[in-house]
Amino acid sequence: MPKWRIVGLSFQHMHMGDLLREAYEHPNAQIAGVCDDDRARMADAIANFSISNQHVYRDIAQCVREARPDLAILCPATARHADVVEEVAALGVDILLEKPFAASLADADRILAAIKKSKVRLAVNWPLRWYPPHVTTKRLIDEGVIGEVTEVHFYDGNRGPLYHRADKVVVSDEDVRREKPTSWWYSKVAGGGSLLDYLGYGATLGTWFMNGAAPIEVTAVVDRPQGLEVDEHSITICRYARGLSKLETRWGTFTDPWTTQPQPKCGFVVVGSEGTISSYDYEAHVAVQTRAEPTIHRIPVDELKAPFRGPIEYVLHCKERGAPFEGPLDPALCLTAQRIVDTAALSAREGRTLALLP
Repeated sequence: MPKWRIVGLSFQHMHMGDLLREAYEHPNAQIAGVCDDDRARMADAIANFSISNQHVYRDIAQCVREARPDLAILCPATARHADVVEEVAALGVDILLEKPFAASLADADRILAAIKKSKVRLAVNWPLRWYPPHVTTKRLIDEGVIGEVTEVHFYDGNRGPLYHRADKVVVSDEDVRREKPTSWWYSKVAGGGSLLDYLGYGATLGTWFMNGAAPIEVTAVVDRPQGLEVDEHSITICRYARGLSKLETRWGTFTDPWTTQPQPKCGFVVVGSEGTISSYDYEAHVAVQTRAEPTIHRIPVDELKAPFRGPIEYVLHCKERGAPFEGPLDPALCLTAQRIVDTAALSAREGRTLALLP
């Protein structure tokens, strides 16, 4: 019998299907239950993973009580992260929370307080953490290939959050137009907008690349198209003690990067004291330039090996060994990134540069 029992709680983020697929395919895990107050949101997962009706729930407490999970995957709307984490942590279950970390620093503090009080463990999943180019870039940084990191430049996004489902199933323009007026992704109170959706990626992996360093001040601007209450494009400039970094988010690229890289390309360019690395999503190589070898040369990306190929096998590996969740999954690192996100959001609202929020 599989050792690890996993439940999926709240299907508002389409990544739940991807995470449950990892659990379904893990040789030592099983999906013990799924839960959402809207069964329709669970329909694809129920069909894809042959989940029986007795393991489908609408109430979180009942699901946890009857399924007896070792790990709960949470994919609620951003504004509900703190509420759902508090509820699940109080039930004594370890948590894998799909990005972003929180809707605000206040919510992040609630999340950290909840896991501390309940003595459960929390990992935050950022899918870009598992992209081979970015893993390779981190290895090269740690090996000192480009010296001390001084700048991180990030551009990422997609055609929009409604254009795809789990497993990157494509949605038509007509369906997007129909869903957009009522979707939580475009609701300010629900935590919608490209800044809250994507800036955490750049801030979190950027903090990882910079070995935990935080900026001194942040300046941000957003573009909110007429008729929308959230942004679809944001640019954030972070001033560090040793340089400037730029983090840009975009809903509305001409193509999705997992099919055809748009222009600008989605991914990172990292600048160090001794060289640079371009690390673009989904590409089979990174491009490196150094003082010793100024001609840009390509390095094949690392082959990811178990248990570092994805969040489910990694979290179960750490649980089995009592090891800490490291890098972008570590809530402490995510808190630094959340400070950047909150400062950027406030900077955009006030139209001025702000010191990094404490």
